[in-house]
Amino acid sequence: MTTVLAVVVAGQVAGGPQGGGGKTQAQGGSEQGDDAASRGSHDDDGRGAARSANSPAPVTYDEKMAALYPLDAKLRGSGAFQTVRGHDKAPGRGQVMRYRVDVEKGLPLDGQLFAEAVHKTLNDDRSWGHGGVRTFERVSSGHADFVITLASPGTTAAWCAKSGLDTTEDNVSCDSASTERVMINAYRWAQGAKTFGDDKMHSYRQMLINHEVGHRLGHNHEICSKQGALAPVMMQQTKFLSTDGATCRPNAWPFPKG
Repeated sequence: MTTVLAVVVAGQVAGGPQGGGGKTQAQGGSEQGDDAASRGSHDDDGRGAARSANSPAPVTYDEKMAALYPLDAKLRGSGAFQTVRGHDKAPGRGQVMRYRVDVEKGLPLDGQLFAEAVHKTLNDDRSWGHGGVRTFERVSSGHADFVITLASPGTTAAWCAKSGLDTTEDNVSCDSASTERVMINAYRWAQGAKTFGDDKMHSYRQMLINHEVGHRLGHNHEICSKQGALAPVMMQQTKFLSTDGATCRPNAWPFPKG
């Protein structure tokens, strides 16, 4: 009798995006804020740990937004983008800003989740439409005021460089102001940063969106001015929470009180 022992190793690959494609938190290593030419950037702290294979798959929007996803910090994707299809009406009042959501082709992240997060975040009263100043409409064709783009670190760096911004040192995101694209680094979207920690991934992702779109709206970097205060959303929170001896608390919103 012959006994055969078969060992099967199964791997999981996350489903591809349904969508495709800046300033950055990239430039301005100084903790004193930056001028308009060096807006926006975030850091690489080696957070490559994937979620446990035994963890239940996230189901609800909040669960998905709270989860970490495996992604190589040095990934360079195809460089081609796919638009997330669909249309989300502007729910508020004031100036209507139209945006498109693109996701890099082949990126192993959920493009529909990213698009949903962008729309919900930007149209929250704590975001840039606060007080009825403006409202955001997602389009997948026709004119768009900007294109918020989820892309691999390598592709993010290439697009940010078009506007003279270097995202490679700290593996950050940017608003590539000389182009139509607000670039969100997929590594940061997937893995977050030490400043927020694993338990604040949802909030961290909201901060990424608000920070980089804030640059598109003309806002520059800010610093922590008071010990224990909420960090300004335009602070480079992926990199640090302390400036001039004061340490702030993580914050995702330009108007956190709503």
